[in-house]
Amino acid sequence: MSKYEEIREAACRANRQLPGLGLVLFTFGNVSAADRALGVFAIKPSGIPYEELTPKDMVIVDFEGKKVHGKLRPSSDTLTHAVLYSHWEKIGGIAHTHSTYATAWAQTQRDIPIYGTTHADHNTVDIPCAAPMSDEMIRGDYEQQTGFQIMQALKDRNLNYEQVQMALVGNHAPFTWGATCESAVYNSAVLEAIAQMAYLTEQIRPGNPRLKEALINKHFERKHGPNSYYGQ
Repeated sequence: MSKYEEIREAACRANRQLPGLGLVLFTFGNVSAADRALGVFAIKPSGIPYEELTPKDMVIVDFEGKKVHGKLRPSSDTLTHAVLYSHWEKIGGIAHTHSTYATAWAQTQRDIPIYGTTHADHNTVDIPCAAPMSDEMIRGDYEQQTGFQIMQALKDRNLNYEQVQMALVGNHAPFTWGATCESAVYNSAVLEAIAQMAYLTEQIRPGNPRLKEALINKHFERKHGPNSYYGQ
């Protein structure tokens, strides 16, 4: 049994979930799964259709973004994943999609306002949107700089990556993360739903007020607080 088999299988399963959740078209997205003990992550190979993926296709990369094992070329977004893994030590999975509504918000360069309790079940703040890159950054290592842009977006808002596990990259698309690749995919699906609801809310009522703090705290705490009572 290969020492990479577990993360390869996890990454493959997670990537194959994306089309069924309506989060990707063709090959527009990727998920990775990390093994902290080995200092590597498994990520989708570039340009391979999801339905064709097998665990052995997953490419093993270290946290500097260098390929360690695998026959195929890793995702073009690999360096973004590597930056986040190397700086955020408590994440074990990352997902990147071009899901319609979350990407539309990213293209507006706006944070997604917290309008309702579905949003508050997962976050107590607006979903951050990282600023578009400067021309100099774009001319540099674009994918690596994307990782730093995500980190900067959270830092600018005094947000903790363990508490806020989703972000938009201005003019680009969403990235999500979590303790596992499964949780990262879950966060991508939740983000897309929140983005769609926020869009519809603004269409129905332009200038809609932000959800009041009492409801934000109630819904977040009942699911994630020390006295949470959601679920079994």
